[in-house]
Amino acid sequence: MNLPLITSSLFAFVGYILLFYMLAVIFVYTMMLIIAFIRLTKERKLQKNLTDEEAVDFIYTQPVTVIVPAYNEQVGVLGNIYSLLALEYPEFEILVVNDGSTDETEALVIKQFDMKPLKKVIHQQLDTKPIQAIYQSEIHPNLRLITKENGGKADALNAGINVSKYPYFCSVDGDSMLDRTSLLRVMKPIMESNKEVVATGGNVRIANGYDIQMGQMVREGLPISNIIKMQIVEYMRAFLMGRIALSRFNLVLIISGAFSVFTKKFVLEVGGYSTKTVGEDMELVVKLHKAIGDSDENKEIVFTADPICWTEAPDTLADLRTQRRRWHQGLAESLWLHKTMAFNPRYGLVGLVSYPYFLLLELLGPLIELVGYVYLIISLFMGEVYIMFAGLLGLTFLLYGSLFSMASVLLEAWSRNTFPKIEELISLVLLSLTEVFWYRPLTIIWRVEGIVRALRGKREWGQIKRRGLSEDSE
Repeated sequence: MNLPLITSSLFAFVGYILLFYMLAVIFVYTMMLIIAFIRLTKERKLQKNLTDEEAVDFIYTQPVTVIVPAYNEQVGVLGNIYSLLALEYPEFEILVVNDGSTDETEALVIKQFDMKPLKKVIHQQLDTKPIQAIYQSEIHPNLRLITKENGGKADALNAGINVSKYPYFCSVDGDSMLDRTSLLRVMKPIMESNKEVVATGGNVRIANGYDIQMGQMVREGLPISNIIKMQIVEYMRAFLMGRIALSRFNLVLIISGAFSVFTKKFVLEVGGYSTKTVGEDMELVVKLHKAIGDSDENKEIVFTADPICWTEAPDTLADLRTQRRRWHQGLAESLWLHKTMAFNPRYGLVGLVSYPYFLLLELLGPLIELVGYVYLIISLFMGEVYIMFAGLLGLTFLLYGSLFSMASVLLEAWSRNTFPKIEELISLVLLSLTEVFWYRPLTIIWRVEGIVRALRGKREWGQIKRRGLSEDSE
């Protein structure tokens, strides 16, 4: 037996598999980029201000409950609430759910907004940890604080749903802030669809480095940290390119828990948010898609790029690792919980296209890319033929890991005039070209760790240090 020949043949076979996979990924993302470009071209022609004014009259009878789950959010919760109170929406209530915080979150909210105890009968439609007290603001009657035992973000959201009085609810993270028109615009797809759209997700942007006062953006500007800048690029690629394209065909399996709206009736029918996963936002969306397929109803879950939610991004590698590891673990858990949807024609394009996409490209992609990086390094020591092959594989990595990021930055700048300063645009474009050399390998390793944690059944959120975005929280 010629062992070196067998080893060489096997090595070449693995290389061809990796190359084929990367070319397939590049093809998929190219199609998504084209679809997003066409969609944004159409949206760019709309007169946004006129659209907002018309929408006010159209949805004045559709009140919304805004639910803010808060656990140890003392540095950002006030800015969050100020931004919500400034929302331009005809009728809404704000429920801040203090999920057993051990810091000053509860005391700050009670003091700042003159909260008084409120007696209220709660319709316990979803099981949650006990609610200890409900407070209502004397200054803003539509603002209430719910204090409960710690049960996690999903449990806090379920408690908010139980207390809510309106047919739609919007979940907003405690470290995030909304533009004044965000709620108005994220509700439009639901209202204009004659109730065919049961959930919508908004665009999430990173606000680190911006000047924010009393929950409102005062001055825009890029942060100094390359870690945060790289996350800005990553968010653009995920939201502006990926989710716009998937939404075009009702294939969205993830709408960010930082900013999303749901029809309460359908969420209650599927049992609310699951406490069995660290990715409760994705799990709810997948569960809704499954329920839609099982009932044969013509319902949609969409992403709309225009409404903006500003969020605080991790500013250290340790915190970023915690976040990305948790996100990928949540993806793995959600796909596993609803594995019967995989390649199942009963669920239409969601089962035949969307689920395989998230399984093969999003979940398993980091594993395959990690093998690719190792293969690339080994190829450099295997001789001239393999060096040429390594160069070809490395080129596909560069196309996938950097050029699509650069394209997303340019698409964002063109469609939304995001960067008024040309030097900021150039800075992000140049940084995006370096992604494949340092940032992507790190996130690949962290995402693989998320898969390992999912296999081990560990469901720990992990702690991320908050700095606070708004000046009032300093």
